[in-house]
Amino acid sequence: MQFIKKHKEIVWLASVIVISALCISAWGIGSGTDKRGEMDEVQPSPTPLNHLITNEMSDHEQTRRFDVAIERFMRYWGIKGGSFALMRNDSLIYAKGYGYANIEDSVKCEVKHIFRIASVSKLITAVAVMRLCENGSLSPDTKVFGADGILNDSTFLNCRDKKISKVTVEHLLRHLGGFANPHGDAAFNRDLVARYLDKELPLSMEDMVEYATRIRLRARPGEWFDYSNLGYIVLSKVIEKASGMSYEEYVKDSVLAPIGCHDIHLAENYSTSLRENEVSYYEVKEAEPVPAYDGCDTLVMKSLGGNDVHGLYGAGGWVASPVELVKLVAAINEHPGKASFLSQESIDFMTPLSKYERPAGWSSITSREWQRSGSMSGTSALVKVHKVKVRSAAAGNRYDHYCWVFISNSSSWNGPQLSRQMNRSITRAMERVKEWPRVDLFELEN
Repeated sequence: MQFIKKHKEIVWLASVIVISALCISAWGIGSGTDKRGEMDEVQPSPTPLNHLITNEMSDHEQTRRFDVAIERFMRYWGIKGGSFALMRNDSLIYAKGYGYANIEDSVKCEVKHIFRIASVSKLITAVAVMRLCENGSLSPDTKVFGADGILNDSTFLNCRDKKISKVTVEHLLRHLGGFANPHGDAAFNRDLVARYLDKELPLSMEDMVEYATRIRLRARPGEWFDYSNLGYIVLSKVIEKASGMSYEEYVKDSVLAPIGCHDIHLAENYSTSLRENEVSYYEVKEAEPVPAYDGCDTLVMKSLGGNDVHGLYGAGGWVASPVELVKLVAAINEHPGKASFLSQESIDFMTPLSKYERPAGWSSITSREWQRSGSMSGTSALVKVHKVKVRSAAAGNRYDHYCWVFISNSSSWNGPQLSRQMNRSITRAMERVKEWPRVDLFELEN
């Protein structure tokens, strides 16, 4: 007792230390803290915009004729389900699903549903490349192959054609890499590619890049335009090498998340692996089953495991909703109302108006329209940006910038040509609307 009285300060300090240690043990601090002992806070994932919007929000008297026209277009082409989103300037003014996301379970298509977007994925990949160029990790002139190239791993140095050492990042972005197709489109003929490489299915991204180095080029890089899915798969590997991250991780963390797109993902191949809010896919009646993409001894439909959709990566491997694709375009367009995710220099690089230059990421570019289409078994997609002249006594002549996206979960007998019919039919349907709603569904996120 005398010791306690004489040394009460020491006893008090010891008690505090013991109690603190017990609290730390009880609270679990130590395994989930930094050196200062501060609790790590797990931030909740933001709710994606397409999950905040319902079909009913775009039920308007003035747009009924538009809805009827879309439904008529879908019936004519045998489209089971589709989704549409429309942005005017920087406001999301319309978003609605049509038909069925899943016929077997009678699930109607809603704004929340996501679809495979096929080659619209190339737009996402091009934005990721430009972002890496802006932060200095790449440049359009970066050599891709050879000892001085970014993909100078030993696996990729056994190049059959010496001209491949001239291929640059810009060549791949603009489909000027000079790649030939000795085994058909390598992205959709992987069984032939596997035999050529003497490898087992399924093929990895690295396998596809190695294949690119083992074939002869059709032309000198930069001299011949030839649409190339293989070139964009190679770009996916370039993104991995430049960022030090997986392709999907870099795109999600450094491109999509900063823009506010939280429900865009790399696709899966089999129906059992589809995401909860992903649509089912439907092919034409005449479609026949093919061998599974992974070499399994079974026959499946192309849209249900026949095509390695996931393995398309930056060439065609993403799933998204029209709402979030519109949001992506809002972040990379040239409309002055909102700050862009990319610099004006990068936007201009992607959208050259010279007839001697090909776009990067986009399918076609004019002074009034930008387009990006995509098609594969079970889906067709179109992104369109266009300017409409508005005349008013108060403001004189000005332009409204429109962007719309339509995606379907069904193939058509005319395959990739469906996007042209889609463009024509939706453009005509939009002309029937005299006055679009004066709303901004983007504000639901605030």
